[in-house]
Amino acid sequence: MTSLLGSLADTTLARLGDHAFVSYDGVEHSLAGLVDRASRVATGLHDSGVQPGDRVGVVMSNSPDVLVGYLAIWRAGAVAMPVIPAVSPRELRHVLTDSEAVAVFASPGSAPLVTEASAGLDVRLLAVPDLDTAGPGAVVRRSDDDLAALLYTGGTTGRAKGVMLSQRNLWTTAQARQQVVEQAGTTSVLVPLPMSHVFGLINAVSRLHVSRPGTLHLQGRFDAQEWVRTIERERITASALVPSMLQLLLAQPLEQHDLSSLTYVTSGGAPLALPVRQEFERRVPAARVCDGYGCTEITSTATMSPPDARRDDSVGTPLPGVRLRIEGLDGAEVPAGVDGEVCVASPGVMVGYWRDPEATAAVVRDGWLHTGDIGHVDADGYLTIVDRMKDLIIRGGFNVYPRDVEDVLLAHPAVVAAAVIGRPDPVLGEEVVAYVEVREPADSGELLAFAAGRLAKTKHPRELHVVDKVPLTSVGKVDRKALRRG
Repeated sequence: MTSLLGSLADTTLARLGDHAFVSYDGVEHSLAGLVDRASRVATGLHDSGVQPGDRVGVVMSNSPDVLVGYLAIWRAGAVAMPVIPAVSPRELRHVLTDSEAVAVFASPGSAPLVTEASAGLDVRLLAVPDLDTAGPGAVVRRSDDDLAALLYTGGTTGRAKGVMLSQRNLWTTAQARQQVVEQAGTTSVLVPLPMSHVFGLINAVSRLHVSRPGTLHLQGRFDAQEWVRTIERERITASALVPSMLQLLLAQPLEQHDLSSLTYVTSGGAPLALPVRQEFERRVPAARVCDGYGCTEITSTATMSPPDARRDDSVGTPLPGVRLRIEGLDGAEVPAGVDGEVCVASPGVMVGYWRDPEATAAVVRDGWLHTGDIGHVDADGYLTIVDRMKDLIIRGGFNVYPRDVEDVLLAHPAVVAAAVIGRPDPVLGEEVVAYVEVREPADSGELLAFAAGRLAKTKHPRELHVVDKVPLTSVGKVDRKALRRG
């Protein structure tokens, strides 16, 4: 019995010695300092009543305090529950209620959101600095299969639900990712991804598996101009981005800056258009942009493109320990090069959906996660994603499930029916588009404002069309294919 994540930072410190582990807002934070703070905050969590297995929300913008919060939660044997601060109070309240969270870490900017969302609930609002006053304590022992994180996502089926990730899920996937990343020979990485998102979270944990000292540079939020300046000023060698960030970077005067230190960029969270990658590499000649594939249910990452053997039409090869299987409609495995549903078996496959065994059984069968994505694997093991079987919209790297938006629109008294689809967007990958059928005259601007007040910013529909009838299939379901055809 060990505490995998709770003691991981201690193990890294013992293995590599103290060094500048995180840099934020021009200030470096040592690994020893982070470990000491996490130990004290873990004691503070225990003193506040948090017990092993309790869910603790983390509603914070990127900063070293986020890392301290995660490490403290795991040291205390509790379960980290990252939530993006852009959610609405209504959405956060659902997460807190459904998970039965006992406490929430909030940064100053997100404290009012947490206060509003938790009104009347038995949830303690906490701040990392406030707990950084207790004495250090021992790591609570946890086993491989114990829950480490609970992340709410649109998932591969149904409405937003909690994805349960174990200690093993996060530990092994982070280690496997780092094995691939280190092939690029990078030592410092700039991460503008929100660490409340699974892609940002796994990047942070991966840094505790490095084989040599390096610095994780954090941006509080992505700013293309500041990203360029930071790469140049700090001589950073790698960065983790989503495709929409790469698109925004192309609007910057990249050639006017010395970005020659940047040799490796990982892209994930959404499909990366080949022209975007080619244009970025043309303008930053030293950099190699490598795509990957995954989802929250497989702890972020299943495949990554090898830095020295990338293929233009592929999202790479399986991480160490990951197996891929492409299934036809009959459930049988299809030969190399033939399209089918992408299925994944690995130590990263989720424990399941929180308190929803039926939904879990629908996507995890005999140890294989059925992703709902269509793709094929070539003879060399490279995966290519062709399309999605489900209607999940990926906007700027964030999952948007149409029904979440439709339910909000249907709450408007004028709306009879609603349907939401994604359309291609050159910057965000996809944009959220809504179609509504109304019982009385309604202004599209009013309906957009109504939805915006009840949804996270990442889910706001940016277009809304009032139609005579929302098209339905022969069995009465919304015909999204007809809407996509226009």
